[in-house]
Amino acid sequence: MTKKQIHLGAHFPGVNNTTVWADPESKSQIEFDSFVHLAESAERGLFDFFFLAEGLRLREHRNRIHDLDVVGRPDTLTVLNALASVTTKLGLAGTINTTFNEPFELAKQFSSLDHLSDGRAAWNMVTSSDAFTGENFRRGGYLDRADRYVRANEIIDVARKFWDSWQSDAFVVDRERGIFGRESEIRTVRHTGPQFEVEGRFTLPRSPQGHPVLLQAGDSDEGREFGAAKADAIFTIHGTLEAGQKFYSDVKGRLAKYGREHDDLKVLPAATFVLGDSAQDAVEKADHIRHQQVSGKTAISFLEQVWGQDLSAYDPDGPLPDIEPSGDVSITRGRARHGDPRTIAQQYRERAEADNLSIRELIIAMTTRQQFVGTPAHVAEEIDSYVQNNASDGFILVPHITPAGLDEFVDKVVPELQDRGSFRTEYAGTTLRDHLGLRHPYEQHEGVRAS
Repeated sequence: MTKKQIHLGAHFPGVNNTTVWADPESKSQIEFDSFVHLAESAERGLFDFFFLAEGLRLREHRNRIHDLDVVGRPDTLTVLNALASVTTKLGLAGTINTTFNEPFELAKQFSSLDHLSDGRAAWNMVTSSDAFTGENFRRGGYLDRADRYVRANEIIDVARKFWDSWQSDAFVVDRERGIFGRESEIRTVRHTGPQFEVEGRFTLPRSPQGHPVLLQAGDSDEGREFGAAKADAIFTIHGTLEAGQKFYSDVKGRLAKYGREHDDLKVLPAATFVLGDSAQDAVEKADHIRHQQVSGKTAISFLEQVWGQDLSAYDPDGPLPDIEPSGDVSITRGRARHGDPRTIAQQYRERAEADNLSIRELIIAMTTRQQFVGTPAHVAEEIDSYVQNNASDGFILVPHITPAGLDEFVDKVVPELQDRGSFRTEYAGTTLRDHLGLRHPYEQHEGVRAS
């Protein structure tokens, strides 16, 4: 019986609490060599894609820029287009916001990347309801939270109309007859909706993938529904096998109503890894890394985001504050908020009391995402178990050192996965859709047919 194949993405981390940017081995977040190193390592490891997040404004905590952010990095699409010239098979995925951009420009930008990379482009579609971030844009302002996915759904619909507007035989380039393209095969896009009114012709022929691969991250019911309707892959935050299986079953179960099949959506949680010569060695390394990532100052900053007030007088190696959260959510600006502060504070108190944790130890425990810790063989076995037991289709790996943090995984874990028969030994196709085993978009979306 053929085993389910594991899909892997490589995340280029920013300056935040998942990295150790102050480590002597950590290099530039800006120099092109850093991006090249991680991308070449991922391609050597036969990963599906390289992934960049996006920062639209420097976040502020207590009115000061702080180090828990994706910052200090060039424009996402600029980097990905440059990487297309130094890679040959690796997918190139970038996060671009649907709230502050227009459908034509996004359609053109990702179609351009798909052309320049010979079919390796992917767009991670994100939304924002943050007025602080919106101030960096010409229109200013922001969308109400309830409208974020209204705009996101419509922007994808309009982008698809542009991508579909050139028929497959429209691009002729007949030099003898002087015909570049068949005008009759290049449709005018007309769209009128609550967010956009568009009329015009797209400037690029159909790209190698038809549509770039669409990625999405969102755990709310709205986000899950949006992912089931529009995305080819969805990120999750579910770290345990049981939670992963529950999420996997839920989002896969939503596909049928949109005329989509089980394999049309890949579930890819973000995860970190720490490798050691023994289980104990790996655990000790992981603990050291997490203490590097979460300093005492960082722990207090995280706690202040929940309590909504200055807690600098508290000892990070001491107990939680005995005061209630203020309810002031403006102490940190530009950061997504998840849940009611008082509810979170109560959860923090219960965990700290149960495990006798200091503030710093608690923040380390509560902010640690999905981690694979152990020998290469153990990590490979655990990753394989998640995929074979339908808790995910693979993982987006986030190394803690930029840019060489992925090298050890490629050298030691990938061969273990290959020996288990769960991971490719060579690329079978040339496009990112090939790598992910996705159908052509014209086979998935009702009303759209290839000519």
